[in-house]
Amino acid sequence: MSIELNQSITALKGIGEETAESFAEMRIYTIGDLLEYFPYRYEDYSLKDLTEVQHDEKVTVEGKVHSEPSLNYFGRKKSKLTIRLFVGAYLIKVVFFNQPYLKNKINMNETITVTGKWDAHRQTITANEMQIGHNTKANAFEPVYSLRGKVTTKGMRKFIHLAFQQYGKYIEETLPETFLKKYRLMGKHDALKIMHFPNNPEEVKQARRRFVYEEFLLFQLKMQALRKFEREHSPGIEQKYDLAKLMELINSLPFPLTNAQKKVVNELLADLKSPYHMNRLLQGDVGSGKTVVAAIGLYAAVTAGYQGALMVPTEILAEQHAESLKNLLEPVNVRCELLTSSIKGKQRREILQELKEGKIDILIGTHALIQDEVTFHKLGFVITDEQHRFGVEQRRILREKGENPDVLFMTATPIPRTLAITVFGEMDVSIIDEMPAGRKTIETYWAKPEMLERVLGFIEKELMKGHQAYVICPLIEESEKLDVQNAIDVHMTLSHFFQDRFTVGLMHGRLSSEEKETVMKAFSENNVQVLVSTTVVEVGVNVPNATMMVIYDAERFGLSQLHQLRGRVGRGSAQSYCILLASPKSEVGQERMRIMTETNDGFVLSEKDLELRGPGDFFGRKQSGVPEFKVADMVHDYRALETARSDASMLISSEAFWTDPEYQYLRDNIKESGVLEGEKLD
Repeated sequence: MSIELNQSITALKGIGEETAESFAEMRIYTIGDLLEYFPYRYEDYSLKDLTEVQHDEKVTVEGKVHSEPSLNYFGRKKSKLTIRLFVGAYLIKVVFFNQPYLKNKINMNETITVTGKWDAHRQTITANEMQIGHNTKANAFEPVYSLRGKVTTKGMRKFIHLAFQQYGKYIEETLPETFLKKYRLMGKHDALKIMHFPNNPEEVKQARRRFVYEEFLLFQLKMQALRKFEREHSPGIEQKYDLAKLMELINSLPFPLTNAQKKVVNELLADLKSPYHMNRLLQGDVGSGKTVVAAIGLYAAVTAGYQGALMVPTEILAEQHAESLKNLLEPVNVRCELLTSSIKGKQRREILQELKEGKIDILIGTHALIQDEVTFHKLGFVITDEQHRFGVEQRRILREKGENPDVLFMTATPIPRTLAITVFGEMDVSIIDEMPAGRKTIETYWAKPEMLERVLGFIEKELMKGHQAYVICPLIEESEKLDVQNAIDVHMTLSHFFQDRFTVGLMHGRLSSEEKETVMKAFSENNVQVLVSTTVVEVGVNVPNATMMVIYDAERFGLSQLHQLRGRVGRGSAQSYCILLASPKSEVGQERMRIMTETNDGFVLSEKDLELRGPGDFFGRKQSGVPEFKVADMVHDYRALETARSDASMLISSEAFWTDPEYQYLRDNIKESGVLEGEKLD
C-alpha cells in the first residue's frame, strides 16, 4: 500500500481522537483501512411496481395518503399506526409499529415514501422507514456498514467520500495484469469506488467478484508458499521401515483392507520413507477403518527404530484407541501405553521413565502427552485424532517432542472440499471413502415428539432380540433457558418404562472418568441395555451389539454431529436404526432432518452442513483456523476458491513469480505474513 494510504485516518478533516477511537473498534486505523472497509449489504431504495414484488420482499413505494392515521396501543408502551395509501392503481395498507409520533406528521392526500416488508396476501407494507414527499434518496442503491462507537451511517459515507476525493489517486493495482485480463476483472480503483458508491446490484456483483478472487489468491499463495517452505526447510526423517514385517501384520488382520485403506497406507508409507516431512490430513467417515491405517503407520515407524504418539481429545477415546492398538500390535511385540490425566503416582512415573528410555514404542493419550514432563527417547511419528479440537499451539508442542517427526492428522468429521483446501491448504489430504465389506446402511427416520410411544415400542422390539440402544439428549439437566429434554429426566422416564425388563444407564460430562468408564463397560458388556447419554458418546465408543440410536431434540445438532452420533450404531452385522425425535420450527431445521433421512454419506452431509451453517460454525470453535475474509464466502464462492488455489499453485512453483516485478505486491504479501521466515500460519 502506498505511503499516502498508510497515513492515520486523523489526516481526514473531521476525524479527531474520539472519532478515531470509534474507528479503531472497527479495526480502521489508516486511510487504506477505511477505503477497504466494505459494506456488508446494500439497501435498494429504487421505486418498485407492486405487481413485480415478491411476498415478504423489502420494497420502497411512493403514494398518496388515503385515510387519517389510526393509532392503537397494546402491551406495555407498544403501538400500531395504520394508514391507507394509494400506490399507482393499488390501495394498500401501511403499518408502523412503535412510532406513534408519526400520527401528527402524516396528512390526508399528502405524498409520502415508505420502505418496508411487503405482505402480498394482506396487501400490507410493514414500514421501517418513511419520508414526507417524493423519494429523494440521492442514491437508490445504498451501502450498509457494520458500525461501532459514535460513527453514524451518514458520517461513514461522508468520510469514505472524502477519502476518495483526497487519496483516490494513490490506490495502486495489486493484481497482475495477466489475471485481470484472463478473468475480465475490474481494476482496483474502480472496484473500490463501486463497492462504496454503486448505481445498481450488477455493478456491485462485478466489483465483488474482483475482491473475492484477490482475497482467495492472497490466502492461497500464503498456503502454497508455506507448503513449499516446509517441504524445503523441514528435513523429515527417512524412516527405513521393515516391509516384510508390515506385510506380516497386514496379512494377520481378521479382515482384508479395503481399496481405500490400501491407497492411504501406501501414501503414508511413501511419506515415511521420503526425506521430506510428512504433513498429511486423513479424512474418513465414521467406521471407515482409520484406526487400522494409523496402527500400520505407527508399526512402520517402530520397525524403523522410532517411537509413535497418538493424541486424542477425550479420555474415553484414548482408552478405546489404546485397547485397539494393543490388540493389533502387542502380538507383534510392540509395547503400547496409555497416558491421561487420570493416570497418577507410581504408575505415571514408571510410564514417563520407560518412555524416556525407549522401552515404550507407542504412547496413546489426551493433551497430557504435551506436558513438559513427557520426554520421548526417539519420536518419529505423531498422529492427532479429531485434530480440529486441538489448537495450532497444542499440535506444535507435540511436534516439538521429537526431531521433526512425521505428522498425520485424522478426522472422522468429513470436511467439505472447500474447507479442506482453505483451512488445510498446506497439507496433503488422504481420504478413506469406502466402507468395510458387509456394513449395512443405517436406516434413519424422523419422528415427531408426539410419536414417542411408538419409538419406545420400536426400541423394545430391538431389545427383545438381545440388542442394545443409545438415547442421546442435548443437556444434562433442566435449563430455564432451553426447553430441551435433558438426560436426567429421560433416564427417569425410560427407567420407569422398561422397569423390571431392561436396565437403563446414564452417562454425561459431569461424571468422573471412573464413573464414565464403569457405565461404558457395563454397556459394552450388555449389563446395561439402554444408555441415556449426552454427546460424550459422539466419538470413540464401539459397541457392535448396539443397533438403535434415538436422538432427542435432534434439530439442535448440526448435520455433522448427528452423523457422528449415528455412526455409534451399525458396527455389527445386524441391521441398525437411527430415530431423530424433532419438531424443528425453522426451515433450516426441517431441511437438516430431511437430509439426514436421505443420505448416509458423511461427505455429502458435510457439504450440506457447510451450506446451512456457514464455515464459522462448522467446527464449532474459532481455533479451527477458518480464515475470515472481508468479502469472499468459501461456500458460495467455491469456484473462485478452486481457481485461486490452482493459480497460486502455478505461481509458487514458477521461477517468474519470485523475480518478475509484476508479482512484487503478491510476494510482499507473503513475506508480511511471516511464512517465508518459517512462522507457521494460524
